[in-house]
Amino acid sequence: MRTIATTAELAEFCELAKAQPYVTLDTEFLRERTYYSKLCLIQAALPPASGKAAGGPAVLIDPLAEGLSLEPLYDLFRHKATVKVFHAARQDLEIFFHDAGVFPDPLFDTQIAAMVCGFGEQVGYETLVKKIARQPLDKSSRFTDWSHRPLSEAQAAYALADVTHLRAIYEFLSAQLDKTGRAPWLEEEVAVLLNPETYITRPDEAWTRVCTRSGSPRFLAVVRELARFRESFAQDRDIPRARVFKDDALIELASTKPLTEADLGKSRLLLRDARRGEIASGILAAVKAGLEARDLPKPAPEEPGRPGNAALADLLRVLLKAKSDAAGVAPRLIASAADLDAIASGARDLPALSGWRSEVFGQDALRLAAGEIALSAQGGAVKVVPVSG
Repeated sequence: MRTIATTAELAEFCELAKAQPYVTLDTEFLRERTYYSKLCLIQAALPPASGKAAGGPAVLIDPLAEGLSLEPLYDLFRHKATVKVFHAARQDLEIFFHDAGVFPDPLFDTQIAAMVCGFGEQVGYETLVKKIARQPLDKSSRFTDWSHRPLSEAQAAYALADVTHLRAIYEFLSAQLDKTGRAPWLEEEVAVLLNPETYITRPDEAWTRVCTRSGSPRFLAVVRELARFRESFAQDRDIPRARVFKDDALIELASTKPLTEADLGKSRLLLRDARRGEIASGILAAVKAGLEARDLPKPAPEEPGRPGNAALADLLRVLLKAKSDAAGVAPRLIASAADLDAIASGARDLPALSGWRSEVFGQDALRLAAGEIALSAQGGAVKVVPVSG
C-alpha cells in the first residue's frame, strides 16, 4: 500500500493517470471542528493494464505531508482526456473548490449513474460493491480520525477499497449508460456538481435556511442579521456555526431582542462563551441592525401541504410510479412529492419538467394536468390513455 508524501511522487503518479481513460478517486476528511472540511487523505486508482485482469496502481496521497503540493493532482483534474470517477462526489468537490477553485473535469459520479441505471435512490457504495463488483467490503474503519498519523494497515486498506472496487463499478455503469443512451442524463446531473454556485454559502442568504414559525417582517429582519453575523463569523474563523450559536438560540435571540450583555445573560439557550466578547458584541449589533432595518424581508410563501387539486396530485403520483418503473429510474431522481404538489398547483418552472425528466415524465405530467390524457389500470400495469376532444 503505497503512500505518496512528496510533490515529485504525486506528479509522477498523475502523469501516469493522464495516459489512462479514467482514474478513480475518493477523499477522507474531518469537519466536526471546522467550518470548511479539512482534507486528510486522497485515494486514487488506475484501471487495469491492457490485457490484464488485475487493477492498475492504487495509492494513498497524504495532503498533510509537509511540503506536499496538490497542484499535480489539480492539473490532472483539468486534463480532459482522463475521466475522474467519484462516488457521491459532492462533499469531495466542495473541498477541492474551496481549497483551489478547481473541479475534476470530466467527472463521473457513480452514485448518480447508479440511480439513472435503476439501482434505487441514493444508493451506497457498499451496495454497488456487492451487486456489481461482487466483493465484500470491510467498513470497520468508517469512523476514524483521518488526521492522525501514522495510519494503521486496516485504515489504509479501508481507504484503498473505496477506489479499487470503484473501477469495476465505473466500467459497468459506463457501459450501461452507453447501452441505454442515458449518458446525457448523467451529464445533466453532473453539471449541477460542477457549478460553483452549488458550493458558495453567502452570509446574506443564511437566514433563509433557518426554520422559523413567525412570519413577522421585523422578526425576520432580526433573524436575517443574526444569521448573517453567525455565518460571517464562522467562515472567518473556520469554526462550525453551532460553535457561535445554534439555531434554537438564534430564534430565541430574535424573539427576545437583547440590547445589552446583561440581556444576553438571561438567555436560556446561548452558550456561555457567546454572552461576552466578540460574539456578544456581534449579536447585539445584529439585533440592533435588524430592529433598525428598512429593507424588511418578506416571508416565504407557505408550502401547500396539499394542493387545491388533490386528485390531480394523486394521479401525478401514480403517473410518476408508472413512468419510473418503465424507465428503471428511482422516482425521487425524477420528481419529489413537493414537485408533484407544485405541478398540481400550477407551477411549471421545475427541474421535473425539463431536460431528460421531461422526456421520461414531465411531458405526460403536463398533458395529464391539461386533461389531454388519462390513466388506465390494465392488469398490474398503469397505461396512459389519450382523451379525445
